[in-house]
Amino acid sequence: MRTAYSVETVRAAERELMARLPEGALMQRAAAGLAAVCAGLLTRRPGRVYGSRVVLLVGPGDNGGDALYAGARLARRGAGVTAVPMDPQRIHAGGLAALRAAGGRVADAVPARVDLVLDGLLGIGGRGGLRPAAAALAEQVPPGVPVVAVDLPSGVDADTGEVAGPAVTADVTVTFGAYKPGLLIDPGASRAGAVHLVDIGLALDEPDAEALQHADVAALLPEPGASSDKYRRGVVGIVAGSAQYPGAAVLAVAGALRGGAGAVRYVGPQAAAAAVLARYPETLIGRGRVQAWVVGPGLGEGRAGEVAGLLAEDVPVLVDADGLRGLEAEVLRARSAPTLLTPHAGEAAALLGVSRESVEAERLGSVRALAELYGVAALLKGSTTLVACGGGAVPVRVNPTGTAWLATAGSGDVLSGLAGALLAGGLSGADAGAVAAYLHGLAGRRAASGAPVLAQEVAAALPGAWRDVRTP
Repeated sequence: MRTAYSVETVRAAERELMARLPEGALMQRAAAGLAAVCAGLLTRRPGRVYGSRVVLLVGPGDNGGDALYAGARLARRGAGVTAVPMDPQRIHAGGLAALRAAGGRVADAVPARVDLVLDGLLGIGGRGGLRPAAAALAEQVPPGVPVVAVDLPSGVDADTGEVAGPAVTADVTVTFGAYKPGLLIDPGASRAGAVHLVDIGLALDEPDAEALQHADVAALLPEPGASSDKYRRGVVGIVAGSAQYPGAAVLAVAGALRGGAGAVRYVGPQAAAAAVLARYPETLIGRGRVQAWVVGPGLGEGRAGEVAGLLAEDVPVLVDADGLRGLEAEVLRARSAPTLLTPHAGEAAALLGVSRESVEAERLGSVRALAELYGVAALLKGSTTLVACGGGAVPVRVNPTGTAWLATAGSGDVLSGLAGALLAGGLSGADAGAVAAYLHGLAGRRAASGAPVLAQEVAAALPGAWRDVRTP
């Protein structure tokens, strides 16, 4: 599992460690790791470190110092290293002396010929995007030259992934001590490239965010035993679809059947039921005992009473799409059984009473606010899907899988059915949401393979995704 920590947590751990180490030792650890990654990139691309041309974009803080000390190590291996400071009067003195002693030089502009650029303009404390002087330096990087970000791409908010102005887009980010949430959450994650973690010895406690990996998902997946039958495996009820949107019912049922449910009950209009049976004859039609409900996909107007009725039952309920309209926080907070809400940014904005733009700009804060306000597990869909749990019981889960091709009609209906099946299988709301998002993202990659994909193809790829995470 990848765990990410806030700037405040990382800073506190750094202070504690620096109090026990010789002065400058922590920066040297970071610089050594950074230089090693850069040397590996130079070896693969131009062919060697010796004779390669490296440019350091140097800000005034410790981030710039890390870049300078790393540059000094590369210079000692024969690289031609040039530092371009954002403010020559505020450059890290020790790092600059080390670079010059190793044969590096200082310039006021980025040379035309360069093999690698290190972005050391801003550290993890930077907020609000690049200031004009830093942005002007970043714009000098020649097209096609690989950029390595030092700890975090400059201009990205380390705690949230927000990009509130100009920012560096890196090919590789070398981060120190711990992942930061902004490296896992878009839009920051999209600017980080491949992320390398350098262990510098920090002692860290509870993370602010975490990203599941294959082994974590495999450990959570329900698995039938020798005594299992369809009812013990979990029956999920689907209340979805309408005369106008019968396909939503079909796709939600598909996600549930492919998501490990022992049985799926469909409750809805006759036209949608007929469409479901035509595609999935194993579906049970009509009410009966279930271990979880999914309500909302393609529901249409005027069915709020059905949503309220399901929320009154003492079983887990997933609410999506049209089912999210008009939800009352008091009703959800009063429920004893798990509730999972799965909005996209527009639906989350309506639930929070804010603009869609604010949700998209502040995804981490928005999913936390949603979970706290309604006392539920909340899954915020988007380029980075996030799952939070009311009460702060677990860190926010950041989904690392997926593809942009999943932005297609019906994809969310498949996700709802899948998550509902996992709820029926006994997972908590947060676990069901996180595992479903992970499998859904893997299935999307499998089905798309770099080309447009249909939601039904994503559902068909779910068994393969399930097998992938179980393969050692």
